[in-house]
Amino acid sequence: MTEGVLINKMTETGKSAGEMEEVTLIPKKSIDIKLEADVITPDSFAGKSAEEIGMLSVWQGPTTYPLSDFFEVTGNAGSSAAETLVRIKGDAMRIKRIGEGMSAGKIEIEGSAGMHVGTGMKGGEIVVYGDADSWAGMEMLGGLLHIKGNAGDHVGCAYRGKWHGMKGGCIIIGGSARHQLGGGMDGGEILVEGNVEGFCGIRQNGGLIVVKGGALRTVGVEMAGGTIVVGGKIQRFSPGFEFVSMENKVTSGETEIIGEFKKFTGDYAISKRAKGALYVSADANPEL
Repeated sequence: MTEGVLINKMTETGKSAGEMEEVTLIPKKSIDIKLEADVITPDSFAGKSAEEIGMLSVWQGPTTYPLSDFFEVTGNAGSSAAETLVRIKGDAMRIKRIGEGMSAGKIEIEGSAGMHVGTGMKGGEIVVYGDADSWAGMEMLGGLLHIKGNAGDHVGCAYRGKWHGMKGGCIIIGGSARHQLGGGMDGGEILVEGNVEGFCGIRQNGGLIVVKGGALRTVGVEMAGGTIVVGGKIQRFSPGFEFVSMENKVTSGETEIIGEFKKFTGDYAISKRAKGALYVSADANPEL
């Protein structure tokens, strides 16, 4: 594997945690039917007391319940989203849509996160100390989503029936991700420290995807623009890409990756006007 040096332009997330008012959510019981909890954002909590936050509604199946039925709520929020830190002390894998559409502030999940964490977020920061289920950062517009464990399918992707996914912000995955990472991506950055499976960057139009490990197959298929960098082995290479040159540096905006790469462009199987750039490790892919 070619090791690269990544200099990443980090998203401005506002005040530090020490300057924020903290709201803590502690799970009261195990959850059977998954919760739809898009109210768990600094924006929804801002200006509210612990009691008022506990009265916010979440969906479980066809019924709404107060948030306090599922969480012990302590601490009052800041006067604005930017001054509010939300801390979930425990596993949240069965809680969907945490941080959806948030514009500022910070969420820390001291465990794993359920589907759609950070969907459509516009700003602020979410840190998931465990794994994240599918659709993390779907159609994200700004901010930073940092998943320290592994992620499921469709990270930063467009939703079903849509063509345009993530447009801005930054997603960092400390482990590996599954299928269709960055599908339909228009902008922003995704960094994966581990591996990805199939269809990474499918229908990508812009932005940057960096995978430090390997990929299973069909990287960049139907890609029209943007940049993908893979630092490990690609098991099954997409046939619509053409070799351009050898490169020892990849630059995208203010991000720079150093290493020995083979540069390809495509996906010409879809369009002869495609402008996607795919950089793959020369050492890990000598047959290409």
